[in-house]
Amino acid sequence: MAREYIGSPKHHQLESKRKRLTWILGVSGLCVLSYILGAWQNNNAPTNRSEVYTRVGCDIGSSSPGDNSQSSQVSSLSSSSSSSSSSSSSTALDFESHHQVEISKSGRVQNFPACDMHYSESTPCQDPVRARKFDRNMLKYRERHCPTKEELLLCLIPPPPKYKTPFKWPQSRDYAWYDNIPHRELSIEKAVQNWIQVEGDRFRFPGGGTMFPRGADAYIDDINQLISLTSGKIRTAIDTGCGVASWGAYLLKRDILAMSFAPRDTHEAQVQFALERGVPAMIGIMASKRLPYPARAFDMAHCSRCLIPWNKYDGMYLIEVDRVLRPGGYWILSGPPIRWKKYWRGWERTQEDLKHEQDSIEDVAKRLCWKKVIEKDDLAIWQKPNNHVECVKSRMIYKTPHICKSDNPDTAWYRDMETCITPLPEVSSSDEVAGGDLEKWPERAFAVPPRISSGSIPGINAEKFEEDNELWKDRVSHYKRIIPLHQGRYRNVMDMNANIGGLAAAMVNYPVWVMNVVPVNSNQDTLGVIYERGFIGTYQDWCEAFSTYPRTYDLIHATGVFSIYQDRCDINHILLEMDRILRPEGTVIFRDTVELLVKIKSITEGMRWKSQIMDHESGPFNPEKILVSVKTYWTGEANTEKKQ
Repeated sequence: MAREYIGSPKHHQLESKRKRLTWILGVSGLCVLSYILGAWQNNNAPTNRSEVYTRVGCDIGSSSPGDNSQSSQVSSLSSSSSSSSSSSSSTALDFESHHQVEISKSGRVQNFPACDMHYSESTPCQDPVRARKFDRNMLKYRERHCPTKEELLLCLIPPPPKYKTPFKWPQSRDYAWYDNIPHRELSIEKAVQNWIQVEGDRFRFPGGGTMFPRGADAYIDDINQLISLTSGKIRTAIDTGCGVASWGAYLLKRDILAMSFAPRDTHEAQVQFALERGVPAMIGIMASKRLPYPARAFDMAHCSRCLIPWNKYDGMYLIEVDRVLRPGGYWILSGPPIRWKKYWRGWERTQEDLKHEQDSIEDVAKRLCWKKVIEKDDLAIWQKPNNHVECVKSRMIYKTPHICKSDNPDTAWYRDMETCITPLPEVSSSDEVAGGDLEKWPERAFAVPPRISSGSIPGINAEKFEEDNELWKDRVSHYKRIIPLHQGRYRNVMDMNANIGGLAAAMVNYPVWVMNVVPVNSNQDTLGVIYERGFIGTYQDWCEAFSTYPRTYDLIHATGVFSIYQDRCDINHILLEMDRILRPEGTVIFRDTVELLVKIKSITEGMRWKSQIMDHESGPFNPEKILVSVKTYWTGEANTEKKQ
């Protein structure tokens, strides 16, 4: 056998392998050491940088002196953040370790002053003074008329001097602080009808109304005896001319969500009262423009002495109700002219006039192919057909109104009303529900909406719908760790860019309601999907003011809003509008790119907000970040000179 010697090839191969292994282990050790050093440096970031990069605490006091009844939301955000830091690394502000974004070379922040106190109830697009310039025909002057760019305010709308945190739901349904809405007019004007009463330092809402002297609860029970309100089939409703929204307030315990609206008129602050109670409402009017809602949105529409001239203008207002009413939906009318034989003297109208009005309404309803379900005592109820199979045939008899052609029925933002019937989607049989049938509530919230299952929304199918539900379930779970979402602190919630309503669905078991806003400038119209899920919302251009009073929302959510509008209008004005509608100590959650959030944060520092930038719930490597801001508590000065 051949003898092995030192210089043999086999020995060199072993040596080479040992050197390679030593080199690999050495490099691996250096990598591990570098990672540990890097992690240590990230956890001990320099603290002498610009304030822009410093971790921001939200424990700065926000309550006014003497306001001991209020718990500071600013402090609760801080405590919530710190208490959950062990369970969620993204809760603490770990932003600077991963991003080096410069906010401002000068480091100066523009501080916005408080507006004069006479702007305390400013509604920019429904300003009573500006309204006087417009046509009074059809009440057009009470529609939206927004200020020009030069007229926009660059100041903060001041709360009343003694503003208090509103009562929590459900107590807020029945009570509101007088100092928050210092208007006694309705308590005097509507004293007999029990709309509202003043009791010491607060208002009480007995639930009365012009046509329901026994209260809204008993009135709704009367309706329930005629059509079922508790089966889950009726979920969304619209109340035209709502007063202080007692009808909508008492529907909530029956799991029916009503969109109530009324104009800003001589009934001072009625919509403001509704929202202070924690009940959904908007400033709005039926005049010449379509209502800002999609077609086939509501399961039920209601008018209780709402003073809308249903029989005039070729039935245009009933035609608009038909547009927003779902197939098979109901229209409920009480007050003039219903039961005119009993009430005509009290209404100070002639019997002939009232009979003619009711005959005209009946005629328009028949031409719309509605069926009169019942008229009993003070109530009359009609039902829209499930489809237009028979309605198309009836055009041989009824030449007007004709069925609209080549029109997107969901288009509603500043769109004129029309005197033609909005066509329903085609069906294959006379028994089919046009556009698809809906599940009963609460299954409806998570069932695939017909607009998605039919492929009407580009890019969204059943699978993506389910993914969106899971996404928002995770997000809301994350929010619970950084804000007191589950403690009843919030009631009125606004989603400024709602997409398909994922946030509202994820919060369905919380004591909140969500105003789902679909920007008119977004890529696709998804508001119809939101209504099919059993939620409510509206269209909005965020370059303009929203149709609400100041201080009416507790929590505002804004996903990608500023990415949509950064090149369309000044984001300062959008943020000032958010400040206007946000209650003192209210919270805003922004989700957007790093660059935009840094810019937004720098602006809000001049608006008396306290903010934190946080990593995405999935971790620091997601380019989308979260900014949580809290509006601090402050009020206007009582002795400020009031302008006329």
